[in-house]
Amino acid sequence: MSLRKVVSVSLGSSKRNKTVQAELLGQQFEISRIGTDGDFGKALATLRELDGKVDAIGLGGIDVFLYVGEREYAIRDGLRLMRAVKKTPVVDGSGLKWTLEREVVHHLARETDILPPATRVLMVSATDRFGMAQAFIDVGCETVFGDLIFVLGVPFRIRTIRQLSILARLLLPFISKLPFRLLYPTGKKQDIQDEKKARKFAPFFEGMDVIAGDWHLVRKYLPLDLKGKIIITNTTTKADVDLLRERGAGYLVTTTPEFDGRSFGTNVLEGVFVALIGKPWREIPREEYMALLKKLNFKPRIVRLNQPRDNTSLSG
Repeated sequence: MSLRKVVSVSLGSSKRNKTVQAELLGQQFEISRIGTDGDFGKALATLRELDGKVDAIGLGGIDVFLYVGEREYAIRDGLRLMRAVKKTPVVDGSGLKWTLEREVVHHLARETDILPPATRVLMVSATDRFGMAQAFIDVGCETVFGDLIFVLGVPFRIRTIRQLSILARLLLPFISKLPFRLLYPTGKKQDIQDEKKARKFAPFFEGMDVIAGDWHLVRKYLPLDLKGKIIITNTTTKADVDLLRERGAGYLVTTTPEFDGRSFGTNVLEGVFVALIGKPWREIPREEYMALLKKLNFKPRIVRLNQPRDNTSLSG
């Protein structure tokens, strides 16, 4: 049986590097993450070196495409990385964010007690995970979107999808052209919490039952006291789990499956899917991703860390 190789090249910290092997639908995969510590030139060189030598490449630590409603916005730095690869399929995880993460929220509302109606959710950024954002609204959560707060430093809560869509149309055409490092923690910044900003933005976390969205944005502003709060995010290491436990979080939910004790990013999993399906990613409809998710029977990883809020318990 041939071994298929999927590699995530990330602008994130190399401390989070990991290589695992897994069997999916009878296919053997070697799944790797290579962090470039925020060095854009190193990321470009690594991508060019891997091009044509692996089955799929994921871009980590950066977005290429953002979707708000049916509108697509491209991040200039992300496009530069994607276009450096000429032969191997390259993805950024946006296809699975729309499908997998949306389904995770519906699963939690349908099969567990984690998301009852009127659950108060703070989503640190919705423009990079619109499927998840829409799903929180659909299942009846009282949701605040923190894109302006945690990405741009503007203390304004976005409370509706309509507000989010209007702001996206106004701002994203300009924001997408900025250096990505100004918008999102890369390299060593992923390992350091900005305590000053964490204190400043702590009030936005107060009164919330759930903190959701990209882990590195969550971690950057993580309050010291998370008593009973539920964290719904993408990829975590053992150290991340220990940090959440120390701060009193009730549950951790990760949207991607665990391989050898580690959850990988959606870009990695989308790379696996593209390798399995065998078509260019632009030709894969969302319905095909959903069909593959059902065939693989992926479920969110739910970890109880401490006593959750109001003695919340799982049922399912």
